[in-house]
Amino acid sequence: MVRRAGVARRGRHGADAPRNGTAPAPGAAEVTAPMPAIEDGPSVPAARERARAIPEAAVARLAVYLRVLSAMSEQGVSSVSSEELSAAAGVNSAKLRKDLSYIGSYGTRGVGYEVGVLVDQIERTLGLTRKHSVAVVGIGNLGHALANYGGFPGRGFPVTALFDVDPDLIGIPVGGIPVHHIDDITAVCAEREISIGVIATPPPAAQAVCDRLVQGGVECILNFAPVVLQVPDTVEVRKVDLAVELQVLSFHVARRADQAQVDAMADAREDGDRTGIDGMVVR
Repeated sequence: MVRRAGVARRGRHGADAPRNGTAPAPGAAEVTAPMPAIEDGPSVPAARERARAIPEAAVARLAVYLRVLSAMSEQGVSSVSSEELSAAAGVNSAKLRKDLSYIGSYGTRGVGYEVGVLVDQIERTLGLTRKHSVAVVGIGNLGHALANYGGFPGRGFPVTALFDVDPDLIGIPVGGIPVHHIDDITAVCAEREISIGVIATPPPAAQAVCDRLVQGGVECILNFAPVVLQVPDTVEVRKVDLAVELQVLSFHVARRADQAQVDAMADAREDGDRTGIDGMVVR
């Protein structure tokens, strides 16, 4: 059974899905408690159910909160209020508190959230307590950049395999990793237990590459090719289309320009209403 990757499966849970625990009454002083690790015995079902109930949009924001909190931790910040964290993350504080309630974190009234505890909770929720080996397929300009990016290993996503079809690249190290031929995807991914595959190939090759990654046991795919991939229900796909993102930005620029023109016309009409026929200002 296959599905179109453009449809997020987690979306069916919705924002109103039940969560474990209830929100504290107004004024209550609840202390942020670490969420049990997924592998901790009796709490496994509860932890997994909690994770399934988080809306897709909230998951994306949790990743942003984690980045902000990690930077705060590096600067020696031990606690943060919801207002401070929401401002740093670019969301309103009500939405932030709602997002954090999905992982069972309500903070302490008058104090806020413990940065270290919150980092730990979000990392567990996002599955970052274990490393995910990454394979990049398509070592063009984008693939080279991804293979050489030093930020992945430190965040638990080491790139451990590279693939391409160019004979001039085969066997050549990129970012310290030799490039394999795409015919070796299935075997290498299975051997190295690759869990995430990144597709940075031309569109015509993307589906065949995807099929090989899936055959090699890859569970998640980040797709930069502007195509919709067909994958089994057990495989997650995230699509990154830079052209689409630029078009969205273009829309916002055009909308602001149009609004500025409308405002200018309104100002001109207002000025005209205040001016008499002979150019005298009407009092």
